[in-house]
Amino acid sequence: MYYLLPVIVLVWCLMVERLSPGLSAFWAALLTIFIIVTKPYLEGVFRDEKQASLLSGVKDLFDGMVSGARNMASISIATATAGVIVGVVSQTSVGAVLADVVEVLSFGNITLMLILVAILCMVLGMGLPTTANYIVVSSLMATVIVEVGASNGLVVPLIAVHLFVFYFGLMADVTPPVGLASFAAAAVSGGRPIQTGIIAFKYALRTAILPFLFIFNSDLLLIDVTIAQGIFIFIIATLAMLIFTAATQGYFLVKSKKWETALLLLIAFSIFRPNFWIDKIVEPYRYMAMSEFLQQGNSVTEGMPLRVHVSEQNYSGETENSIHMLIARELGDIEVVMKNAGLNLYVSGDTIEVDSVGIGSDAYEAGFEPFQMIEGLEVANKQPSKAFVYIPSLLLLLLVVVIQRRRKQ
Repeated sequence: MYYLLPVIVLVWCLMVERLSPGLSAFWAALLTIFIIVTKPYLEGVFRDEKQASLLSGVKDLFDGMVSGARNMASISIATATAGVIVGVVSQTSVGAVLADVVEVLSFGNITLMLILVAILCMVLGMGLPTTANYIVVSSLMATVIVEVGASNGLVVPLIAVHLFVFYFGLMADVTPPVGLASFAAAAVSGGRPIQTGIIAFKYALRTAILPFLFIFNSDLLLIDVTIAQGIFIFIIATLAMLIFTAATQGYFLVKSKKWETALLLLIAFSIFRPNFWIDKIVEPYRYMAMSEFLQQGNSVTEGMPLRVHVSEQNYSGETENSIHMLIARELGDIEVVMKNAGLNLYVSGDTIEVDSVGIGSDAYEAGFEPFQMIEGLEVANKQPSKAFVYIPSLLLLLLVVVIQRRRKQ
């Protein structure tokens, strides 16, 4: 059980400390080395063995590193191959073209955009081992979700984006016609590979809703939540998964009727994504002219997403409007926040113009350019508690339970 400690450290560094993946793996690897070296010595101490020594642990570490180097040979080849693909993408315009294709085909619809990205991830992940799979889909498709989502008002934690693309990249292992895992399973069972892949793909589709939940409800990833909130999220998410599984299988306490299955799906959806209904009651953003926002002296809270409306003239002399997304890095005045984001403004009465944009800054990455006119911004509204969705959902679940218990009896 103590070998789970490095995994706990890895998850803690990624989720809580928000360290980079490389640094998180570094600390987990250090703890693993410490456990391997000290394990024989500590076992000897607790067993009162006189020959307890650290040399045995050092030898185990050496043998493990030799075995690890041998096992890494195949992974290194796969990673190098994936590196060629990534290099081609970075040196050409393939990545930009993918983002443009997804944006055009999705028509600005977030859900449709995510479905298109999921399909592309399954195509890109075909025939690749796990490590190479992650490198390819994260380098090609993660930026698509971030860029297209930001332009349409979707702000997603980066780890949720990577989990999304990685999940559907791995689904390629069971997706015909190049489902490597399905072919391996068919070789063991004696079944037909393509039929095995089709059935495996149908089973995998039942859980395909989970990556979408990471995007729309990042609370499931326990980001910026307290211990009490984490326990509540764990309980409510487990309940929602049970309900969703019962709905897709058509059986809860007894065999479900069609309207009961539909109701269970609605309950699971409401628990997983309560903001869908809350946004219908209270708009998530409210628009305010930039000059009015400056006159009122409103301050911006740290972490607040800002959807900035800008206008500019194209080469034909026509005015084009667009929305760029910025995340406030600190608490303060809007001009200070934008300046720290790399956006210098020229204010003259009600006219607010982009004077300059810092290269490599948040504003530069968001697509701001000099001489753009800042028309206004949309700031996040204070919305009601998610309990207003959870309580009716649980009451509907209680109704289904009562009806099915009576039918069972």
